[in-house]
Amino acid sequence: MKRIRLSLSVGIIVAIFALIIPKIASYGSVLSTVSRLTVLQLLTVLGAMLFSMVTFWWQMQAALPGLTLGQAALTNQTGTTISNIIPGGGVVAVGVVVKMFRSWGFSRSAISLQISTSGIWNCFLKLGLPIAALALLGMTGRATAAQVIPALIGLFILIGGILLFALALWKQQFARAIGHAFGVVLCSVRRVIHKPPVSTCGERAVGFRENTLTLVRKRWPALTASTIVSHIALFAVLLMCLRFVGVMPTQVTGVQVLAVFAFARLLSAAPITPGGVGVVELALIGGLYAAGHGHPGASPAVFKAQITAATLLFRTLTYGLQIPIGGFTYIVWRHNLRRRTAYAERPSVQRVLVGVSGRADRRESA
Repeated sequence: MKRIRLSLSVGIIVAIFALIIPKIASYGSVLSTVSRLTVLQLLTVLGAMLFSMVTFWWQMQAALPGLTLGQAALTNQTGTTISNIIPGGGVVAVGVVVKMFRSWGFSRSAISLQISTSGIWNCFLKLGLPIAALALLGMTGRATAAQVIPALIGLFILIGGILLFALALWKQQFARAIGHAFGVVLCSVRRVIHKPPVSTCGERAVGFRENTLTLVRKRWPALTASTIVSHIALFAVLLMCLRFVGVMPTQVTGVQVLAVFAFARLLSAAPITPGGVGVVELALIGGLYAAGHGHPGASPAVFKAQITAATLLFRTLTYGLQIPIGGFTYIVWRHNLRRRTAYAERPSVQRVLVGVSGRADRRESA
């Protein structure tokens, strides 16, 4: 099954980058477009990407009190890299992230709460961003049926998710019932893969409710603000890439870019390829072309090269560069872990040596 999934992911990626994108714009024209960027423009968009990275660290700190910025950086970048390079790597990434948190002394309940609350806030924003973008497009009179339908679907899902979350926090019996219903679905899935059933989902949901209430009461402003800022900062990187390669507001407005970005972010949640590679690029290029097609500006060939160049530059910064950075942060964590372990073992060795030396001294004095 894993081999089939891997083969399918690789096939999709190869088809998109080798067959589809070159028909939109040649890689030569894309490279030529990017090469015209000034050093100042490259440094600016690189700085925006780095700021976007930091905002996700802030979100982790908001959801896990006591987490330092350095620890958040190591954890976030390592987990992001693992989930971006392995099909279905989200599960593996969670395991590594939990191990990293545990190495710093955080409890399993606090870690579980951090992962679940930040995931819920991210999910709500991913669903809410297309709705907000559609509302802004409606004000400018540029909303289309192709944008309205997915936004309405997202709206219904968002309302349903918020209601379930609110009910779970409101009453203990609702939390238990929702947890039990989730457990029934989970058991059905586990039965298919020949895993034993789980019978404690209801009680776990009650425990999650109590811990979440404690965290949310104190940290919801920071958690909400950091989640919004992280997504907006990521959008700003895409907008800068477009403007720097020459796509003007008269061709694609900022609101239209936000709408395309929002729907691409929503699509990235689908586990089609690791990190949505290929799929997100195609969604961004197609959405931007649809938004700017027919507007005054450059020729169609130049416009296609510009939006393709901006998309690939954006994904190189926010996806491609994250992989080596995540590999580096994992090495740093492993090195620090070995050093802390060696340091922790050193005093015990010293105590043994001191004890032996003390007994020898006492025997000599006797």
